[in-house]
This record gives sequence, structure tokens and C-alpha cells, in this order.
Amino acid sequence: MSLEEKLAAGLCQLKLELAPEMQAQLLKFIELLHKWNKVHNLTAVREPSKMIAHHLLDSLAVAPYIEDKRLLDVGSGGGLPGIPLAIVKPGLGVTLLDSNHKKTGFLRQAVIDLGLKNVNVIAERVEQFQPEQRFDMVISRAFSELAEFVKLTRHLLAENGKLLAMKGVYPEKEMAALPPDIKVEEVISLDVPELGAKRHLVVMRVLA
Repeated sequence: MSLEEKLAAGLCQLKLELAPEMQAQLLKFIELLHKWNKVHNLTAVREPSKMIAHHLLDSLAVAPYIEDKRLLDVGSGGGLPGIPLAIVKPGLGVTLLDSNHKKTGFLRQAVIDLGLKNVNVIAERVEQFQPEQRFDMVISRAFSELAEFVKLTRHLLAENGKLLAMKGVYPEKEMAALPPDIKVEEVISLDVPELGAKRHLVVMRVLA
């Protein structure tokens, strides 16, 4: 099965209908990730065919729960989930934040090569980042435990904003360790095609 067919089949299972141009952009992103990965070690997944499920479909599984507002992708690394989300949701304003300058160098080049007008890249430590405007949603993928994620990012969240943590197995112990002013609004079970692993999206708010 070609990469195009793998992506198309996965999108069908996720019930995401994307224009051919968007699918082409997603595949170009994988091509860039694969090329730069040889030098910069952006991801442990080496094969483009595996990147489709592990990176693209895993990132896009959360797309239905992302509103067209301002999103901060913390510890973005290779641009996941921020770049796939920016491609499929052009109305979304995405900021990719990572402290690793090699990784942000890749992210800046990827944004140029993909022609993404709705993406901004910041090279800074999350706890030191002080944006002019806070974010409606702050998302992380395999970044840290929930309590640490909340501690490091709560100053970046706009009023009534949401913290979104992409997790593997249902994070019961991590949720139990959250501070009392953090409300878990919902835990969404995600079914990522071809992944063969459990995935959950934890949606949290800061109580007033």
C-alpha cells in the first residue's frame, strides 16, 4: 500500500474528509520529517509508512475536539500535533513551542515549505514563555505527567481556556495527582487507525 493509500484509508477510518491539497500537504510534511530526521533525530519512528499512523493519524485523531481559535503546542518537537492540525484546520492559529533550537529550525523550515500562514514557531522554555496574548487551548503530546503539564503551562492559558493532554493508556493515577483547582472536563478515548495502542485526550480547565 502506498503512503497516499495508507493516509486515505486512515482518514476514512477517522471520518475526516480532507481536500486532496491537504492530503498532499500532510504527505509532504512526512517527507520533510523523514529527511530532517536523519540529521536532527526528531522522532524515533524512522519509516515514512509508520509515520503515517504514529504521527499523522495520531495527531489528527484529536482534530474534531479542536476549535478554530488559538492553539499552543507545547514541546512540539517535530511539529506534532501542531503542524498536522494547522494543515487540516486553516482557521486555527497555531504556535509551536520548543526549547530545542535544532527542532525549531526544522519547524520554521517546514512551515515555509508547506506554505502555512497560520503557524508561528517559538524557541523558548515553556516556563519562561510570556506571550502578548494567552491561548484558548494548550496541547501536549507525550510531554510530561498531567500535574507537571498543568504547572508549566497554566500561565499561558486564556480565561476559560482548555488544557489538552494527549495520552496513551487512561491516566488514572496522573489525574488523581492534579491540583484541586484543575477540573478534568472529559477524557476522550481515541481510536487511531493502524496504531495498535490505546490513546486518550484529557481535557482540563482551571477553576475560577
